[in-house]
Amino acid sequence: MALYHKYRPQTFAEVLGQDHIIEILTNALKQDRVYHAYLFCGPRGLGKTTVARILAKAVNCQQFLDHSSRITDHGSQRASSVNHEPSTVNQFEPCEKCQACLSANRGSSLDIIEIDAASNRGIDEIRELREKSRFSASVIGRKKTFIIDE
Repeated sequence: MALYHKYRPQTFAEVLGQDHIIEILTNALKQDRVYHAYLFCGPRGLGKTTVARILAKAVNCQQFLDHSSRITDHGSQRASSVNHEPSTVNQFEPCEKCQACLSANRGSSLDIIEIDAASNRGIDEIRELREKSRFSASVIGRKKTFIIDE
């Protein structure tokens, strides 16, 4: 196994040098306002794919789903859960224990589809991706996630 795969960060806390990005994404999770698309751009090796994978895991993590339903059920709780204290960040990390997190770590999640854009850049591949995204429902988590990698 290559070192960059073995030591790839699995949680937001393990990502180094991207504090501002992690803060934006965890705030979106805290407020239950995750957008339908994110574009991570920059030079090679910054952690774009890593952060995308962690975000996909966090959105589908059972721990996050449980917390999100509590916020939705108790609207008044939304404001109290959106404080910006560092202690609240951990509850929006992937738990690494549920079925969604474990399958994402193995690369076998049916809810997280990673596509190599360099190999799949033809019009037929784009049409197929459009069809998949339009008609595929989430299996375990709450969001079907497509990561289109450089």
